[in-house]
Amino acid sequence: MTTRLLKGLLAVVLLSFAAACASGPRAGGVGAAPVVTDPAPIVSGTMRPYQIRGRWYRPEEQPNYDETGMASWYGDQFHGRPTATGERFDMNALTAAHKTLPLPGLVEVTNLANGRRAVLRVNDRGPFVDGRIIDLSRAAADALDLRRAGVGEVRVRYLGRAPRLGGGTLLQQAEAPPVSGPVPYTRLAGAPAPVEAPPPVPAPIAPAPPARDGGVWVQAGTWADARAARRAADHLGGSATVDVAGPGAYRVLVGPWPDADAAERSRRAVMSRGYPEATTVTGA
Repeated sequence: MTTRLLKGLLAVVLLSFAAACASGPRAGGVGAAPVVTDPAPIVSGTMRPYQIRGRWYRPEEQPNYDETGMASWYGDQFHGRPTATGERFDMNALTAAHKTLPLPGLVEVTNLANGRRAVLRVNDRGPFVDGRIIDLSRAAADALDLRRAGVGEVRVRYLGRAPRLGGGTLLQQAEAPPVSGPVPYTRLAGAPAPVEAPPPVPAPIAPAPPARDGGVWVQAGTWADARAARRAADHLGGSATVDVAGPGAYRVLVGPWPDADAAERSRRAVMSRGYPEATTVTGA
């Protein structure tokens, strides 16, 4: 009896250890690349070709994928929102978005400026901006020391399928100053085809200045129905609000942003989520 009990306890300990290795750390600790023995299945629908802003993307298995390019990051505005895999985006986990790799998958990302390396779980699509090859969670940007700059040159190497949970691991941490006062690069599209939001209709009056003073705002569009405008604001999430622009005219504003550059990045993000007429407006 004692022998069977000890064997049972040992099995529980070993299983717990294996689960901890599979999930990996959320954002801390230097370790080795995880060994995936029970990979998660590719999420249905994420390998279909899709179109964003007139450009087609064709996801596929790319076992030899190894690319150098620019990385950006995203955080608070999308925290808790669904990713392309259906998982909730956790800005404090070591995750990333890629346009064509299998989901979920694992990539090794190296910051070419300082040598920092991390394994990231790819569970979303993006970024849909020329010259950018990967979007990092806030934790991943911190791990690679990219958060302060907003963008940076990286090498991305595909490692294969991700485990059912986690998989993110910090591999190498070079000396770097702590992150402070970040100005995030606004995420440009987090899902392939944002078709669920109703399209804006022409406004019966000319746009008016935002109801809130100060800063620069992004106007996603103008709707004749308040409920349709509310649905669009909910679709955009974050700081999107509905403003009464006049009789029978309701517009959705995102912001405010501290300067024109930040507002322009946000405007492109809003456009990529299905609002091609988005424009910037300045508060009174």
